[in-house]
Order: sequence, then structure tokens, then C-alpha cells
Amino acid sequence: MSAHQYDHGHTVAGWTGFGIATVGTAALGVGVCTVSGAWLALGFVIVAGALLVTWTLHLAGWGKPSGRRPREEWPMRARDSQARQGHAGCLGCRLAGRGRREVVPDVVTVPASEPVLLASAAE
Repeated sequence: MSAHQYDHGHTVAGWTGFGIATVGTAALGVGVCTVSGAWLALGFVIVAGALLVTWTLHLAGWGKPSGRRPREEWPMRARDSQARQGHAGCLGCRLAGRGRREVVPDVVTVPASEPVLLASAAE
């Protein structure tokens, strides 16, 4: 049972990414304070790794979609049941080729009740 009444999005993907990114930003801080290019490069690599690890865990179902989740999916260790199909409006899912797309008709029909005059550029 949760101590709070709202789903704050605590997920394995979120906390893992946060932990790795914290180490990366600490390395960046050391690089800034010591004026060391090697520490700065290491920090950037670790932060980029945090992004990739978080994305991979999200696609594996350890993240959460945007918006509210049912109460039974609130615990941190609950896996996302929609991750395989992709989340609507999720950039990470779209980048992986999983995003749900809206069906757009190939042909748009316009009622022919009145003719449409187009202005030319020569006028």
C-alpha cells in the first residue's frame, strides 16, 4: 500500500536513469572544478549512457506512459503492459518504431458545391 494517494511515476527506469545521471553530473562537476577535459568527457559519456539505459528500460516495460495509471500499476516494480505496442504520443516509442500512429486517409475529398478560385502569383 502506498503512503500517498497519487502516482508520482516512480519506476525502475526513472530511478535507474536518475542514479546514473547523478554520477555523470558529479563527474562533470569534478571536470569543471579541476578544469579537466578527461573528467568532462567522462561525465558526458555517463550522462548519455543514462539516457540510453533509461530508454531501454522504458521500452522493456519498466517505465510508464504519460498520464495516469491504474492503481494496481502504481508500485515501482509493476511493469507497463502497453510498452510492447508503444505509447501514444511518446517520443521514445516513436524513435524505436513502436509509437501508435493515427490512421490518415490517403485521399481527402472536398465537396464540389462551389468552385474554388485560387489566386495566381502574377496578379
